[in-house]
Parts: sequence; C-alpha cells; structure tokens
Amino acid sequence: MGKKQKGKKKFARKLLHKYRLVVLNEDTFEERFSYRLTLLNVFVTVGISVIVLIVLTTLLIAFSPLREYIPGYSSPQLKQTATQLVYKTDSLQQVIHKQNQYFTSIKRMLSGEVSPLDFKEDTLETSTSVNSDTVNFQPSVNDSILRKEVEQEDKYNVLDKAVAKTAVKLFTPLRGQISEAYNAQEKHYAVDIIAKENSPVKSTADGTVIFATWTADTGYVIIIEHSYGLISVYKHNSSLTKEQGELVKAGEVIAMSGSTGSFSTGPHLHFELWSDGYPINPTEFLEFE
Repeated sequence: MGKKQKGKKKFARKLLHKYRLVVLNEDTFEERFSYRLTLLNVFVTVGISVIVLIVLTTLLIAFSPLREYIPGYSSPQLKQTATQLVYKTDSLQQVIHKQNQYFTSIKRMLSGEVSPLDFKEDTLETSTSVNSDTVNFQPSVNDSILRKEVEQEDKYNVLDKAVAKTAVKLFTPLRGQISEAYNAQEKHYAVDIIAKENSPVKSTADGTVIFATWTADTGYVIIIEHSYGLISVYKHNSSLTKEQGELVKAGEVIAMSGSTGSFSTGPHLHFELWSDGYPINPTEFLEFE
C-alpha cells in the first residue's frame, strides 16, 4: 500500500512539475518569448482543443452542404424529386393496369367470348348496370338554380372568344405568283407560291415551332402552332432558321425558300393553314400576289 501511495504522489508531482518553454533566436540566442507549462496544463489544453475540433467538425457537417457527401444523407431537392417520381410511378401503374384490362376485354371480344357492346374503356371499373326505367331524369331544384347561374356567367363568354379570335391578324409568309391553288377535292390543301431560291419565308402569326426537320418527300419542313387552334405549314425550304420548341413572332424569318424534296418541281413555297384540325384556303385570308 505504501508503494502505491508513493507512486501516486510521484505521478501527481510529475503532472504539477513546472517546465519552461523558451523560443530563442538561433543566431543571437536572444530569448523571444517563453511559456511556463506543466504536464497537467498540456493534457487539459490538448483535451479541450480536441473536443472543440470535434464539435466544430460536427456542426460544419450537420448544417452545411457537406453532409450530402456522407452516406445516408440526402439533399431536400433530392427527396422532393424522389417523392414526385414515386407519385408518377403510382399513377403510371394505375394507367397501365387500366389499359391491360381494356386490352384483355378486346382480346375476349375478338375471340368471341363477349360482345363489343358488353364493355367500354371508360366503364371498365363499373361492374353494375343501371336500369333506365328506375332513374328519375327530372332536374332537381338545386340543379335548376345552378344551371341558371352558370348560364348567366357564361352568357358572353362565346362572344368574347369569337371577337378575340377574329382579332388575329395573319402575315403573308411569301409574296409571289401562285403556281397551284388550294384544291380540297384533289387533296391539295395548300397554295404553291413561286419564289426565287433562298427568299426569306416569314411566320404568318405568333406561335411555337412544333416541327422543324428534313423529310425525303418535302425537303426542309417547319410547322408552327398559333393561337385558337391555328397551325401553319411551310414545305420545300432550302434551309430553316428556327428549331423545334422556339417561339416566333408574326413576320419573323423562319426559313429560306427552295426546291428540296422529291415532290418539288422548282423553287417555291408550299404553304398550308389548318384550323382546329381542318384545312382552310389561305387565299381567303392572305394576299400572295
């Protein structure tokens, strides 16, 4: 026991024994500064420094973008994107399931198992039939009131829309002599305008380019979608100045006229106008000569 107590006292004296750290000038041996140290002070200082360094490193990683480089952490943007992808995947699974049901029903119909009148794509989820004799088709009081309110709100909507649609002004894409006019009976839904090679072709109205590429039959083709269901088509160009997805203004140059494609017989512009999916005669709205 005495030896242990003496060893502890000796160790305590070593911890409290004072040392002096002196920094000297190597050439002149002039003392620059000095520190009085003990082993205990050194241990305490080093321990506190290590703890502070660990705390600062933890805070830096936890509250800065550096945490994204540690396995297990992810950025909020990545989490949001993953959540959106999960929702989209679930929606696609539902659509695929419904389409599979529809195709299965078509297969059964083609094999003669069911009649075409037994199913419809919109009624796959409905398994019960309704007897029309038991249904009351007379409108209720609330339904009649709602119909009147909607009619009053939409009374002038059609007129406003029609006025806005007629206010659209079309710009002549290219002036020149018409070599072949619009003829719906012969399925020539366009006017062919004779023009010199590389004459500027301009957009007939504001819109978005939905097609711009080379085709073997009609050469360089560009198609623009405008407001109110209007689409304009420009074919046989020598080159295009706009790409798919670009926005264009009325009168802006979109291509250069030419004679490209196997269907072309000379330098000209093949110009079409479509409204709500139906071809219209461009000469009824534009003057080319």
